[in-house]
Amino acid sequence: MNTLNRSSAGHGSAIVPIREIGSRYREQVARHLLSLDERDRYLRFGYAANDRQIGAYVNGIDFTRDRVFGIFNRKLELIAFAHLARASEFRPSRLAEFGVSVVKHARGRGYGSRLFERAAIHAANEGVNVLYVHALAENAAMIRIARKAGASVERSGGESECHLQLPVATLETRVSELFSERVGQLDYWLKSEFSHMRNLLGFVQQVRLGVQEARHKAGS
Repeated sequence: MNTLNRSSAGHGSAIVPIREIGSRYREQVARHLLSLDERDRYLRFGYAANDRQIGAYVNGIDFTRDRVFGIFNRKLELIAFAHLARASEFRPSRLAEFGVSVVKHARGRGYGSRLFERAAIHAANEGVNVLYVHALAENAAMIRIARKAGASVERSGGESECHLQLPVATLETRVSELFSERVGQLDYWLKSEFSHMRNLLGFVQQVRLGVQEARHKAGS
């Protein structure tokens, strides 16, 4: 299977820092999804979800049962978000459902594929047998990601169902997930420190301008 054999750890491709996030990022997830336009919401949810429906979806995410992954920019804004859902009715069949969204200005960088890879590796390590994607038939990007990973795609009317059979977890998949998570954490920490430093420099600049203005007034 391509997805688990080519992890975000490298293998000739650039590393994309992906971080698993918890409930304290619920507000950022909401902001990310609310920033999507009507067309993007339609493709992501299968219908043109309004703000209230998106709010209900975000509030309903169970961060203890499901897994949520994110990619952040330098301003620590969530620009790509993936939800790996394991509802109670899925547990007997060991099936997990994947959903993803990427803001417009960050598309074309392979973020959707990388998030799919990350979710697939985690799912396999958790004993999931099948990674499932329900997408509108017109959602070519999502279907392409699933096909590229080796998923079977069945189309019925205007909808498609993608099923990716996952292998049994190995030492390689566990190390790959651990490496990916460490990279994601380090990347987020560095961006956070840079943001704090930028804010500090901005404050220092304001103080400096204030002092210069006071001196100018005193000398006038």
